[in-house]
Amino acid sequence: MPMEIDVDIRCLLSDISPGEVVDLITRVCRRALESEGWIAAEVSVVVTGDQEIRRLNRDYRGIDAPTDVLSFPLLEELGEQLPPGAPPGPQHALWTAGEVPALGDIVISLERAKAQAEEYGHSLQREIAFLTVHGLLHLLGYDHETEEPERVMRAKEEAILASLDLGRE
Repeated sequence: MPMEIDVDIRCLLSDISPGEVVDLITRVCRRALESEGWIAAEVSVVVTGDQEIRRLNRDYRGIDAPTDVLSFPLLEELGEQLPPGAPPGPQHALWTAGEVPALGDIVISLERAKAQAEEYGHSLQREIAFLTVHGLLHLLGYDHETEEPERVMRAKEEAILASLDLGRE
């Protein structure tokens, strides 16, 4: 069963080529999914600007401001069908034989990625990769609302990025 990573670039790129963005996001998604035991999954990633991500943030989260990354998980809907405490995972019986589970959508603001890369003193590639893995882990049910889940999520993010030679510089 394949991994299907769809990358849609909806903004002008000047510091990085479209092919490089697609390759980077695809590699990061595959590595993150593999690290979580997924052998087949479908993920959609949109790279856009502040205007579109601000609209989405306002419409879906009630926050009228741009943000760096948004995740729209489809697994949350499955959570209601699972036994209490059972996370939807790659081996769950809800997936029919041969089905490629659609995990959801990630939206990344290239403008925020550029600003944050500069602020943190690392490459744009590293920031795009970080936002991608962060968004993907949200699709898989990870969060950072409290200290312990945040520690777990951050450790996973850094391990995945380091495995791609995109660790902190």
